[in-house]
Amino acid sequence: MGNEMYYHISESQAGERLDIFLTKQIPDTSRSAVQRLISSGDVKVNKKIVKANYKVQALDDIQVSIPEIKKLELTAEEIPLAILYEDNDIIIINKSRGMVVHPAAGNYNGTLVNALLEHCEDLSGINGVARPGIVHRLDKDTSGVMVVAKSDRAHVSLAKQIKDRTASRRYLAIVYGNIKEDHGVIKAPIGRHPSDRKKMAVTFTNSKEATTKFRVMERFGDYTLVECKLLTGRTHQIRVHMTYIGHSVVGDPKYGPGRMPFSIIGQALHSAELRISHPVTEEIMIFTAPLPEDMEMILKELRQKNTYN
Repeated sequence: MGNEMYYHISESQAGERLDIFLTKQIPDTSRSAVQRLISSGDVKVNKKIVKANYKVQALDDIQVSIPEIKKLELTAEEIPLAILYEDNDIIIINKSRGMVVHPAAGNYNGTLVNALLEHCEDLSGINGVARPGIVHRLDKDTSGVMVVAKSDRAHVSLAKQIKDRTASRRYLAIVYGNIKEDHGVIKAPIGRHPSDRKKMAVTFTNSKEATTKFRVMERFGDYTLVECKLLTGRTHQIRVHMTYIGHSVVGDPKYGPGRMPFSIIGQALHSAELRISHPVTEEIMIFTAPLPEDMEMILKELRQKNTYN
């Protein structure tokens, strides 16, 4: 059996959204976790199922049923991990290109989660059975630094930092074309592609705001090395935004032009730096991951060509 929680709304609590109210009441939980409970019918107001945006009223009786944690059926696998840092609350990984972060249809083995289950005794359970500890993700073919939560307390803190933009992420990308501006801001909403549901796109229909800052690091004529900083965290954000301004990421199989002039499998996009506040000590911590060999080789080739031209 799971846990049952009951709340009686007072006059002073009236008017607040149900999901926000419960997030404040239930220890070590996130708003998204509360919203999942509401959408699955595990929250009732006056014995009725309501939506997350329901405004609680004075004298409302709220019943919350916390289901039993499902037994994790994923397989722990001995997969090498490039660990940059680890303590009781967090683990910082330099994810390799080609590694899927969490199990999903078609990828139930060989993922970062499978490797973490072998390495760690405990991981946060907030993101469900298939994604334990995963606070944010990197695409399969994006390499670099990412943080994993080992406790629910850490998960809640890290998720809030990412949402509130107090955590910062810096990426390096090699893109097609010569970006003329030294720096800029791409502010364009991202949602599902209108005709290809497997892709994202800049669209003003059923989309969310998205902002990416970029700065040119090095120019090579037909290619540019750029630094990108995320101010929001949309799916495929950098890849979609760079394509939107006419400078797709080199090697991107989904948004690129299709031609592949270099030896790289997947997009030349790397999470180079992550800055967070430690979820327990609140110490500001900065983690970096060096460029992978395939991107270094591309840059070496481009620099040589520039020298000879």
